[in-house]
Amino acid sequence: MRTACLVLLIGVLAWAAQAQADQDALTQEQINKLLQHGPWPLRVEADPSNRVSGNPGAIELGRTLFFDPKLSGSGNMACSTCHHPGRGWTDKLPRAFGIKRLDRNTQSLFNVRFNRWFGWDGQNDNLWAQSIRPIINPDEMHATPKHVVQVLGKDQNISGQYQDVFGAAPGEGTPEQTLANVGKALAAFQETIVTARTPFDAFRDGLANNDRKAIAAYPASARRGAALFFGRGNCTFCHTGPLFTNGEFQDAGVPYFIEPGRVDKGRFAGIAKLKSSAFTLAGKHTDDPAKTGAWKVRGVKPLHRNFGEFRVPSLRNLTKTAPYMHDGSLATLEDVVRHYSQIDVERLHADGTRILAPLHLNKNETQDLVNFLESLSTE
Repeated sequence: MRTACLVLLIGVLAWAAQAQADQDALTQEQINKLLQHGPWPLRVEADPSNRVSGNPGAIELGRTLFFDPKLSGSGNMACSTCHHPGRGWTDKLPRAFGIKRLDRNTQSLFNVRFNRWFGWDGQNDNLWAQSIRPIINPDEMHATPKHVVQVLGKDQNISGQYQDVFGAAPGEGTPEQTLANVGKALAAFQETIVTARTPFDAFRDGLANNDRKAIAAYPASARRGAALFFGRGNCTFCHTGPLFTNGEFQDAGVPYFIEPGRVDKGRFAGIAKLKSSAFTLAGKHTDDPAKTGAWKVRGVKPLHRNFGEFRVPSLRNLTKTAPYMHDGSLATLEDVVRHYSQIDVERLHADGTRILAPLHLNKNETQDLVNFLESLSTE
């Protein structure tokens, strides 16, 4: 009997010691980095470049337009065709389909209102311009400003909503002005797509408030994964702050050949498109008289290193947005972790920022990091 009790006691003590070791997996330096990734949710502010940002009528008009295929040139493709709410506001395809198969993966709309740049290549500096882009892209919805004006004018319900929001009938002013207004209504709707709190947020706040119950509720494997993420993985160089992104562009070692003889120039081409756009924060369609964001488009310049660079995505709700990378080439989070664990540094630009190196994770470390990443999504 005494032997059995002793064995049980030893087992309990061993379990307690392991539990304490798991809880202490994070160093103070790693905890300090972790605390910078919150609190969540962020404070919501209206977009000064969009006079209908936060306007309930504009939100409803934007919702109507988002799900209406009539905006497309063919009349059979809506914004929601690629950004489906039941699929993480994506289409779950490696590369999107418009009029034809496109070159890139469909990005999710989760927390899109907080972006600094928009699209994989940052070709837009505001959400309403990014909302216009697929409508007039000949490879996507393949419409024109004139077509958009006609669609709005023919639909009595949409025309009435538009007039209530913008104080003028569709088509008053130039077609380009009407198109900009459509983009602003679509942006007002998309601004409402903000993710809820996650298990990570509860853990993060538990650490901030010394709430032992909240800390203990976070799985040990996820804590070990956090130690990798905030430690030797150096993941926070790109995936930093409450959104888990610096909002900028990096070469992640993913091939940028679309097919033999054709490459995706990434940020380099995106800057050229940004400079030529009529819908930037420096242009005439912004509603911000001070044009406070104009410095972004005026100051950015294409560099050779921008070839093959793509925008660093937020990691929030990433379990709902597979497949991953700009070309959708990685199907699962396990694939993503293996990519960084075994990354080929020869694929990275010699004149770029050499921040990546193979992590050489073992099987258990890979699973720990995956479990941490999964904790960044709502349950």
